[in-house]
Amino acid sequence: LLDRALATAVARAGAPARIRFTERQLYYEMCRVLRPLHTVPRRIPLTPAPPVRYERFEEALRRYGEVPGLLGPVPEARTVRAEPQPQRPAPAQPEEPDLYDYGLPRLLVCQSRSVARMLLANDIHLEGACPVLAADGLPLDPRLVAGLGRVDGATVHVLHDASTAGIALTARVRADVAGAGGPGVRVASMGLVPRHAAALHLVSPHGPAPAQPDDGHDDTQALPSALEPRERDWLAGGRFAEVESVPPARLLRTVLRVVRGPRMPSHSLWTGLRELRTAGFMTWPTDRPAI
Repeated sequence: LLDRALATAVARAGAPARIRFTERQLYYEMCRVLRPLHTVPRRIPLTPAPPVRYERFEEALRRYGEVPGLLGPVPEARTVRAEPQPQRPAPAQPEEPDLYDYGLPRLLVCQSRSVARMLLANDIHLEGACPVLAADGLPLDPRLVAGLGRVDGATVHVLHDASTAGIALTARVRADVAGAGGPGVRVASMGLVPRHAAALHLVSPHGPAPAQPDDGHDDTQALPSALEPRERDWLAGGRFAEVESVPPARLLRTVLRVVRGPRMPSHSLWTGLRELRTAGFMTWPTDRPAI
């Protein structure tokens, strides 16, 4: 049964256009095959537990063999050797001295390095004209923040899990951007919250309840006030839903739509006027004239 479910999941995860996907995305796709919830109305909130343990999925994956489109594991951070290494002299200037001289209208920070790698593998950074970084690379380079500050309305999008640490990440990035000299840069959450997970019927594993940190940095204090009490209870109980539980094709469409911003239909008469306004040649009239 698991082998057949995995074969179906492999076909679905890469559809419709040879999408590259992570191992955890394939696992969640297999969960959807084993427990299909697409017939359940969206108005009924559900965050079901995984129908199969990850260890059993890994066993089936080893039996399956090579999986087209599956990304390899994220490379581990390089360890520092015990013996001292000779240091190369620092260059007098960067290899591309004007790299940070341009304005940057948008930036995407992902909580998960695996998700960032998946988005890059599917060319989201090219199609959306948006650099993609992982949160473990924080703090942001001040030169990067300066590039954001050169563009009016620049936005840093934060893609995070529906978890206490994930939801608190937006506040961390906002503080980091402000501390690096980008007070005019907008930081917006693109991630999941418990109500999203329930509406999308995302698989939600159980983890340990959020512990009180020793360093005084309490993620629960950074949760937005807009969270409903039942959402806070959901998080306090150790529930979470990963971005990788969203179907790969849907994740790519959503990220691309958000980073590009609202767009008018290509056949619209107003498209050309909007492009002129963006270029600075005109402003919108107060009222749209009748056609």
